[in-house]
Amino acid sequence: MEEQYRMLLDRLRTACAKREYCEQDIRRKLSGVPEDVAAEILSSLKADRYIDDSRYAAAYARDKSALSGWGRLKIRYMLASRGIGKECIETALKEIDGGKSLGKLSAAVDAKARALKDDPHRKLKLLRFAIGRGYEYDEVKDIVDSAIRKTEK
Repeated sequence: MEEQYRMLLDRLRTACAKREYCEQDIRRKLSGVPEDVAAEILSSLKADRYIDDSRYAAAYARDKSALSGWGRLKIRYMLASRGIGKECIETALKEIDGGKSLGKLSAAVDAKARALKDDPHRKLKLLRFAIGRGYEYDEVKDIVDSAIRKTEK
C-alpha cells in the first residue's frame, strides 16, 4: 500500500477511535480512492474492530432513543438507510429503554400542545408530530390525549 493510503488508514483509525462509524460512512469517506485500496482499508478497519456495524447500530439506537426521543420505527428506518442489516437492527432495538424515550416524547408533546392551545387541528398536529418521531399510533394516542387534557385545565 502506498504511503498516502497508509496515512489515510491512520486518519480513519483515529476517527473511528473517537466515535462509532458504520461501514457505509467509511465507504463514503473513501470515495475517490481506487476500489482495491478502499477494500483493503475497509478490511483492515474491520479486522482491527475499528468499524463494526452491530456496535454502531446499538450505539445509534441508544443515543437516538435516549437523547433525541426517537421511536423504534424511525431508528429502524435510519439504520436501514445506512446499510445496516436487519439482524443488527433488531438486536440494537432490543437494547432500547422504551420508558425513557416515551418520557422524552411525552415532554415534547406537552410543550407542543401548549404552543397549539387554540388551534382547532391541535390533536391531528400532535399525532402527526409524535408519529413523525418514529412511534406507532397505539403508543402515542394516550400521550396526545393526556397533553390535550393538561392544556384544557
